[in-house]
Amino acid sequence: MSQPLTLTPSAAQRIAKIAAKQTRPAILRLSVEGGGCSGFQYKFDLADAPEADDSVSETDGVKLVVDPVSIDLVGGSVVDFVESLGGAAFRVENPNAAAGCGCGSSFGI
Repeated sequence: MSQPLTLTPSAAQRIAKIAAKQTRPAILRLSVEGGGCSGFQYKFDLADAPEADDSVSETDGVKLVVDPVSIDLVGGSVVDFVESLGGAAFRVENPNAAAGCGCGSSFGI
């Protein structure tokens, strides 16, 4: 079994706001796709409900769901919401990534 993921309180708060605006459940789906400048890239979407085989973690009433294929690549990661001069974005601190890129949205194993 892979390590669970962690959603920071700031990320949970941001997801709750976005979900409320769209009148959707506060469920963030994190998935990994091939591509990006380092081989894999993170994809974030709101989900209506977790799938039966998803890994689910919860922070402040907000759920983070990850499919079984992606969990192997992101297990143990922390999903944060960061606001800086460069803009605001969700950021994944992935202990499995051997390489990253400047944009913070792709990684290599």
